[in-house]
Amino acid sequence: MMIRWSSTGGTSGEFLKISSLFRIAAGLCISSFLLVCTCAAQTAKNGDASPVLTAAKTELDRDFGALKSETIAPYYLSYEIIDSNTVTVAATFGALVQSTAGHHRVAHIDMRVGDYALDNTHQLRGKGAADEVGSNGMVTLPVEDDPLPIRSALWLETDRRYKRALTQLAAVQTNNQVNVEQEDRSADFSHEKPEQAVEPIPEMHVDRKLWEDKARKYTAPFHRYGDLFNATATMMADQEVRWFVSSDGSRIQTSTTYYRLFIEASSKAPDGMELPRYESFAALTPQGLPDDATVLKAVDKMIVDLKALQAAPIVDPYTGPAILSGRATAVFFHEVFGHRIEGHRQKNEEEGQTFKKMIGQPVLPTFLSVDFDPTLKRYGGVDLVGSYTFDDEGVRARPVVAVKDGILENFLMGRSPIDGFPNSNGHGRAQAGFEPVARQSNLVIINSKPISREQLKQLLIAQIKEQNKPFGLFFDDIQGGFTLTGRTLPNAFNVLPIMVYRIYPDGREELVRGVDLVGTPLTTFSKILAADDEKDVFNGICGAESGQVPVSASGPAILISQIEVQKKAKSQERPPILPAPLTPMQGGAK
Repeated sequence: MMIRWSSTGGTSGEFLKISSLFRIAAGLCISSFLLVCTCAAQTAKNGDASPVLTAAKTELDRDFGALKSETIAPYYLSYEIIDSNTVTVAATFGALVQSTAGHHRVAHIDMRVGDYALDNTHQLRGKGAADEVGSNGMVTLPVEDDPLPIRSALWLETDRRYKRALTQLAAVQTNNQVNVEQEDRSADFSHEKPEQAVEPIPEMHVDRKLWEDKARKYTAPFHRYGDLFNATATMMADQEVRWFVSSDGSRIQTSTTYYRLFIEASSKAPDGMELPRYESFAALTPQGLPDDATVLKAVDKMIVDLKALQAAPIVDPYTGPAILSGRATAVFFHEVFGHRIEGHRQKNEEEGQTFKKMIGQPVLPTFLSVDFDPTLKRYGGVDLVGSYTFDDEGVRARPVVAVKDGILENFLMGRSPIDGFPNSNGHGRAQAGFEPVARQSNLVIINSKPISREQLKQLLIAQIKEQNKPFGLFFDDIQGGFTLTGRTLPNAFNVLPIMVYRIYPDGREELVRGVDLVGTPLTTFSKILAADDEKDVFNGICGAESGQVPVSASGPAILISQIEVQKKAKSQERPPILPAPLTPMQGGAK
């Protein structure tokens, strides 16, 4: 199930399995064409400015100029228009269930009155303050490139946003008068260099007939078994064209295209526990997705794992040493570390602000460094979906060294400054139509003292013996996780593993089930002992207050001297009573 977390309750985000993106592609319409080409590509494929960009710039200049004569005039206005073309193909148990194409276009308008130091977007503090002025919402635009209807939609919404901004500013000024002085007295908005960039927009080609056949092929093997459920393969191609114009002079046209293949299936243990397995592949081109042999090999492994999980014993709540695989480490760092260095969380006084006062101090072992690099398109031979050229506030993407040799050096910044960090570093991000905030991109963990996987296991065994534990744990694969960063609820994390093994002192490994990896950040980071020499990559979708954005994370396997696991929630429903409708040769009902 896909969950969208809101920071209002203290939950900053969730690093979701890649299928999450498939489930937000609402409003798709069926098309009989095998090839889908973006409308924007037909008008801007040679690097020329699209009529959409021209229309947005014309209307912004007209509206901003007209509002300058008002008593309280805006000091900043920007339009971001996002044009999304999607193709989705899905099959289950060898039969096609979806083959659709969709096209929609939305806009986000950032209207600011006041000044850079204090404006209408300033956080309202106190009980119920967040509900005083309401949210802005997104704007739906025509998908055709006719300038006048586009300008009409922007004009009407700009007028509405201006009136709303006046109300918001009055609420901000009153709120500041009745509350104590804020801890962080930085400005509300940063001055940034205006950007001029018009990139060519390539056509997106998808052979839907080919992918319909592939989806059937990938899910057919699951049909041989009567105790495997929800076996689905989904391919989704998604091209987003973004146009950004602002009153400070930015004019940007760019696009990103991702191709994703997600395979999922589940089973059920006799005690009712759901047993999911997932395999996901992501690429920036269709050629980057794996061939049939690779996918079918992964499907066979999923089936073997699901059958083994049915018979696997449950692990009771436990503390002790553990190894996290590279994929598990990637999600672990995304949740435990990445969300806690997003800049706006250092200013929001409802947040826990775990690392706010720790710049220049050690937060990780000296052999670990952490970079966030949205300009990186591949790492470890894998395409990274967290890459982009400009963020959603018109700032050019750039690498950020967050931790160097264990020392915290930087936060991830959008255009909301914090004490000591007055400017953006290109990480203001949002789902189409949402308000951008500082978000993660491509997280890369760098290990300066790598050891082999076998050496890491031997160190784990040494820890088991030293702590007099009956076993340690190895977290091999995960489905995602979530974290709590607020002050009201425990400042904790929960990583959701799928494949977990007990490692005994003699080196023997045993598959187990039924545990979630939980804990608090500062304690867990202080117990990292070593890391191996591998570079595993996890591509996924992160949900937070600015919606869902694609992210990537890469890391080595790490050894932690003490982790904690709790029992996983489970259903009380029995496995199916009726036999599955298998063929007579498979022993099923006729």
